[in-house]
Amino acid sequence: MAIKGSLKEASLPDVLQLLALGQKTGCLSIADRSNFGYIYFDKGRICYASIVNRRDRLGDILVKHSKITQAQLDTAVHRQTREHGKKLGEVLVGMAVLTKADLERYMRVQIEESVYYLFTWTQGTFNFEADVRPERQDFLVSINPESLLLEGARRVDEWSLIEKKIPGFDLIFVVDKDRLAISEAKLTDTQQRVLPLLDGSRDVNHVIEDSGLGEFEIGKALYGLITAGFVHRAGRTASAADAQITDARVEEHRNLGIAFYKTGMLDEATREFRRVAELRSGEANAHFYIGLVALKQARWREAMEALRLAAEKGGSRPAVFHNLGFAYEQLGRLEEAEAAYGEAATRARTDAKVYLGWGVVALKRGDYAGAAGRLDRAACDGKASAPSSASSSASSNSPAPAALSVRAQNQAGGGTLPNSSRARSRRPAAPA
Repeated sequence: MAIKGSLKEASLPDVLQLLALGQKTGCLSIADRSNFGYIYFDKGRICYASIVNRRDRLGDILVKHSKITQAQLDTAVHRQTREHGKKLGEVLVGMAVLTKADLERYMRVQIEESVYYLFTWTQGTFNFEADVRPERQDFLVSINPESLLLEGARRVDEWSLIEKKIPGFDLIFVVDKDRLAISEAKLTDTQQRVLPLLDGSRDVNHVIEDSGLGEFEIGKALYGLITAGFVHRAGRTASAADAQITDARVEEHRNLGIAFYKTGMLDEATREFRRVAELRSGEANAHFYIGLVALKQARWREAMEALRLAAEKGGSRPAVFHNLGFAYEQLGRLEEAEAAYGEAATRARTDAKVYLGWGVVALKRGDYAGAAGRLDRAACDGKASAPSSASSSASSNSPAPAALSVRAQNQAGGGTLPNSSRARSRRPAAPA
């Protein structure tokens, strides 16, 4: 007879206890919205479990525990594509790089992780069909469900806290590298492994997939990083829900952000533009303004990350590359500053501010001939278009381009080096 119900009325641990006490054999299916998992029982003991659309992590687990090498795993995965119907574990045993005893041990680990993750599902439905067995029965395990209940309960308690910081796996996080750099906190091995993956493009689902770790491990690592302030939300991946977000809602946050920015309420402006980025992950302008605020607050690395995201997401305005070049320059990354200013110059051929910044970078790099040409161009363009007194200029506190040009020409001919402190006094460009 079938056993079915709602997870709101009966928790999954309660259902497992019932099936174990009744020594049931069959398949327990669990559905939670678009998620689906199943646990197979043999006389009340768990023999197999899996979650649909969840990557098989057996290979990652084996590499992590040094049972096989990454090269052996890659070979096995390639061979598996040619041997249709074979499980990865079977292929590894067939290659003689893994014993059947080790396979059973680590399959047990993977199955336990699947069950622990299913424990965190608090809504949805379950359905037990008696006498249904796994399609493949070559490598099954035998686990007493009661042995998983204590650890499962601990993880459920922790997961309720994790969900407050990570309410969905479609969220995208980025690292606050400046804050991390000055901190003396010691990160866990898992946190160290996760950090390179938090690049502003992967959501939590992709971090889990690319790390080869389980949901709980990643969730716990991220929870610690977020709580410490080393990581913050940068957006979310596109989904069906995004299509339902009204333009008016996005526009409201954008307008508030611009208003806060213009009145000097920079933290509030950042908050509003981050909200825009969360609602529309492809919104380049939101990252541009986040970068501008960071520049004004002299948070150079954060500015660089935000402006680079703006450029990657289609921010093609000259001001994006102009400000990115300025951020790189302040970080001492002169080659990248040179490239960014050059990109800005190709998009704004008559902007004196761009050529002034580009010329100063050339001075810092020791390219005095190049600097002279660019600063001459800045002086000519500056005369051709007198700036409005109301505009905020990137070079409002800079030495005159003509003066710098003469000094660059002198240096190219053996004269003295321009005063770099005056070059550093330039301000980032205004939004264009």
